Amino acid sequence: MPDRKIIIPESMKPIVERAGYAPAVLVGDTLYCAGQVGRTADLAVIEDPGQQFIRAWENLEEVLKAGGCTFEDVVEMTTYHVDMSRHMPVFREVKNRVFPKGFCAWTCIGVSELAHPGLLVEIKCVAVRRRAIPV
Repeated sequence: MPDRKIIIPESMKPIVERAGYAPAVLVGDTLYCAGQVGRTADLAVIEDPGQQFIRAWENLEEVLKAGGCTFEDVVEMTTYHVDMSRHMPVFREVKNRVFPKGFCAWTCIGVSELAHPGLLVEIKCVAVRRRAIPV
């Protein structure tokens, strides 16, 4: 069995200490990323939907980078949405600006709430590194 390596970007150490989870786990060349949300570095939820979505993508990108991956390495993605029909147009616009279109399997799921009040989206994914990069 391949070794497992816990991936924790420096800026996410406070959330890991508070919530007790790993932002990602690297097994071989496969990176399993926990859901990322739109919070600031001091863990405040961003109120503006568009800005919250941008930050969720930035946080995911940071986790991917810490695991030796990029958005282009993502093979599967699941997004969880509060009030999906209301916010999907803005989410899709942000996604299409920052994430390569058509690069992965994507499932959207509407949910009644996420871990903290005010969170509107959580993005989790699986990425496969195209070349072995020491992490």
